[in-house]
Amino acid sequence: MTDEPRPAASVDEPPGRAAETRRSRRGVVIAAVALLVVAAVVIGGVVPRLKAMAALRRETYERAVWTVSVTRPRQGTPQQEIVLPGNMQAFTDAPIYARTNGYLKRWYVEIGSSVKAGQLLAEIEAPEVDQQLQQARADLNTARANSHLADVTASRYKGLLSTNSVSKQAVDNAVGDFEAKQAIVLSAEHNVKRLEELQSFQRIYAPFDGVLTARNVDVGALIDAGSGAPAREMFHMAATGRLRVYINVPQQYSPAARPDLVAELTLPEFPGRRFHGTLVRTANAIDVASRTLLVEVDVDNPTGELLPGAYAEVHLVLPSDTPSFVLPVNTLIFRSQGLQVAKVEDGSRAVLVPITLGRDFGNEVEVSTGLTGGERIIVNPPDSLISGETVRIAEAAGEAGAPHP
Repeated sequence: MTDEPRPAASVDEPPGRAAETRRSRRGVVIAAVALLVVAAVVIGGVVPRLKAMAALRRETYERAVWTVSVTRPRQGTPQQEIVLPGNMQAFTDAPIYARTNGYLKRWYVEIGSSVKAGQLLAEIEAPEVDQQLQQARADLNTARANSHLADVTASRYKGLLSTNSVSKQAVDNAVGDFEAKQAIVLSAEHNVKRLEELQSFQRIYAPFDGVLTARNVDVGALIDAGSGAPAREMFHMAATGRLRVYINVPQQYSPAARPDLVAELTLPEFPGRRFHGTLVRTANAIDVASRTLLVEVDVDNPTGELLPGAYAEVHLVLPSDTPSFVLPVNTLIFRSQGLQVAKVEDGSRAVLVPITLGRDFGNEVEVSTGLTGGERIIVNPPDSLISGETVRIAEAAGEAGAPHP
């Protein structure tokens, strides 16, 4: 290699001084190169860190804003249907007891048989009553004979009084005796009628049209009169041409439960069928224990296929005077302030709204008050969400519908 041309030394500069100048220049060059290397290293390490910190700040800010999905309330129907359990009962239901003592002589109707009002059900044999009636009739004949004799005596005394043959006192005694004998006759007649009525109770008749649902006696059984112990019920009858269905309507729906409201009944033993009924009356009082209104629904049962005592579900379509809205249950917020939902205002601000619930449909609920229908309601609102907090709507951001964790 050829050496680079070196500048000619000044004729006045000594050789040592020229060498020192060359070394000084080489040091400056080396220092400048080192400075450039250090600057490159610093810039290469700091700039990425600054960029990372800026990205971290931006990501932290983005994560501080909740990403939420929203839904709009659905308008509820002007009529609301509620389904309530009901107990079906016969329109008329009566136990039948004996009114006289004796032994069952014969019965004529078995359980499940349809009977008409006045139809003979059974006969009781009561010889004591028969003998008492015969004795009462004999006593009545005796009383009538004594009354007749007293009447004749009083008439004769009245005739003798006109001739002054007897005293006025004797006439008064005879007339009084006749009147007393008449009262005895009247008492004996009533006693005979009482025993005749008692004897008529030996024959048991159906009090109304219906079905015999129970027979608790058999031939030869001892029958005790009355409905108290030790007497027992002989028969049980039910009128099934029309049935009463009693249901308990919750207090919040009680104003809409009015007479003449149409009801439909469904029973598990008749799948796919609905039986029509009519709400006829209410108790007009809320039960304190259950906070419900007792309601009676009447159902015609001409074929008798509906049985008293059966369980039924009663569908009532109640008119609604106030508009309602339907929301998913995952929009509700349960806090100490009460039930709330969160709506989005101005596109990015969450506002908590108190609401009042109506019916519960399972996955959805009815909102009675608190909404107007145009709100955007947050789905699955975060537990820490507060009113006025900034949120981001997922649909607008093009992200998933689930809220940010």
